[in-house]
Amino acid sequence: MTTDHAFALSLQGYGLTTAEILYGMPDHPVILQTFVWQAYDVPPQFPRLVGFLTFWEKELDGPLYRVRIAHKQLITPREYRFLDGELVFH
Repeated sequence: MTTDHAFALSLQGYGLTTAEILYGMPDHPVILQTFVWQAYDVPPQFPRLVGFLTFWEKELDGPLYRVRIAHKQLITPREYRFLDGELVFH
């Protein structure tokens, strides 16, 4: 039986990270284009995103203008409320 890769990453502290990347067109730098990147990453360092942005700056011609990040931890501890009382069924 195999474990889903995304589930295994979530148990290791990874969460779904989405980055909206606004960049200038190579031929027309004043025109901005949007690119959406999404992967499982670890906050607050975001090593996968930083690696991708480093690759972008070294290998691609479109200069980065702005990067907005959204992150959601998919598996988190549950909150419990303790009640005063007991309900017994027969």
